[in-house]
Amino acid sequence: MLKAVIIDSSAVARGLLNTVLMDGSYDVVGQGHTGASAIALMVKHNPQIVCIARDVVDADEASIAELRKGWPKAMLFMVSSEFDAPTVQKAHAMGFIGFIVKPFNGGTVLKTIRSTIIATVKRQQKAQAEAAGGAEPQAGAAD
Repeated sequence: MLKAVIIDSSAVARGLLNTVLMDGSYDVVGQGHTGASAIALMVKHNPQIVCIARDVVDADEASIAELRKGWPKAMLFMVSSEFDAPTVQKAHAMGFIGFIVKPFNGGTVLKTIRSTIIATVKRQQKAQAEAAGGAEPQAGAAD
């Protein structure tokens, strides 16, 4: 079971997302409302999934950068009621791999997370296969 942490300044939003994730068989190991609480929860639980509200990201970009640096394999999802192109580009540059839209639709949230995880794993497997293939000598290369 994948472990998840939810960081949102809204207790209501945290509670709703917590319910959606738990119903989807994710283990929600912690919740917080600031970038600093995100770091503390990462240290304590080392989750694979981190859902962070856009307002928390905007308020404390330094903590998000520290989180990305300290836990490069964690999958970050930005949570917001609206996304525009500059926000999405900035989020990708910060290491976010997925986006969850408020208000939450349980099925959509779970589908978004699952499809993003699957796509990420496939990209990693492809990169590993290409790296392994490039490291091996090709047949007939020494002839």
